[in-house]
Amino acid sequence: MVETDTLNSRTLPAAKYNIGQVVRHRIYPFRGVIFDVDPVFANTEEWYEAIPEEVRPRKDQPFYHLYAENDTSYYVAYVSEQNLVPDDSGEPVDHPEVVEMFGDLSDGAYVLHADLRH
Repeated sequence: MVETDTLNSRTLPAAKYNIGQVVRHRIYPFRGVIFDVDPVFANTEEWYEAIPEEVRPRKDQPFYHLYAENDTSYYVAYVSEQNLVPDDSGEPVDHPEVVEMFGDLSDGAYVLHADLRH
């Protein structure tokens, strides 16, 4: 997307991915479904500094909250847009919170439950 949103007179990049979309990490072996988006980094400085400097993402991009899974577990992940790619596997995400927030999986994205839509 090329569009931008204005918030407090700052121009922010528009999110490339949507809530409900299934994505995977560009480097690390996990995938997940997006359940929230921050227009820019909004986690703690301690979390950010714990990332090795050579792979630390820019803060001025969207960050995504994921119900994530890997081969051995499930968890919540916070990932920069630059480190995500669409997951085209068509496979469901096996995280227990997915069914609480989303319905069916269709074309790489989950449908948000009607009572959670704005």
